[in-house]
Amino acid sequence: MARNLQSDGRLRPVDLARGHGLSTQAVRNYEAAGILPAAERTAHGYRTYTPRHARALRAFLALVPGHGHRTAAAILQAVNRGAIEDALRLIDESHVQLLDDRRTLQAVEAALRDLGPVPEERGDTFVGPLARRLGIRPATLRAWEQAGLVRPRRDPRTGYRVYGPADIRDALLVHQLRRGGYLLEHIAPLIAQVRTAGGVAPLESTLRDWHARLSARSRAMLAGAAALDAYLDAPPAPTAAPDAGIPAPSTTP
Repeated sequence: MARNLQSDGRLRPVDLARGHGLSTQAVRNYEAAGILPAAERTAHGYRTYTPRHARALRAFLALVPGHGHRTAAAILQAVNRGAIEDALRLIDESHVQLLDDRRTLQAVEAALRDLGPVPEERGDTFVGPLARRLGIRPATLRAWEQAGLVRPRRDPRTGYRVYGPADIRDALLVHQLRRGGYLLEHIAPLIAQVRTAGGVAPLESTLRDWHARLSARSRAMLAGAAALDAYLDAPPAPTAAPDAGIPAPSTTP
């Protein structure tokens, strides 16, 4: 980056873009969106950026992996309009969401430890036979369906609920966990993970991946916080000088 700096510390759009592996159009888009502070303009209308803009861009790119593009953009937009408290609130909300995700993972793992073996199912069944097998009322199965815990398809001719092998498996898991005292809202994340993994057996690998993703997000949030802190401490941008020291840009202004 240093070799692209002019004697007064200013940068052309192409310099800022190349230093961060971006296109000049991306840099202009980020400025237009308020992710970067407004660029100074030379007498001929060319954009000039400063090390402060580079810090803003580094902060945004560092925040994206931990907070997501939309939240990272909102954080920089808030900082650039002077609403530091709004930016910090957005960061706090991301950390709350991460903590909730960790608690969900812990609940899933605890529920998984309470599960007994689930037999492999073959063939379809209907709400009545499945309710009798579980010793519950059909209305209970319908309540589980409304909660998203089981997802039977409908017979196109009769409209009856048809439970396939995966639906029966989910109903058996829900039944076990309900008998163990788990609430429906605590069961839902486990059933979602079982569906994603394709069953209970592959779930252990899925949970390891889930742990790894949460840890990666935590580390990314730390890196993003450091980059944002550096931007907040950056000195204000200098006033743009005349065009003399600025090479003609290689792209549109």
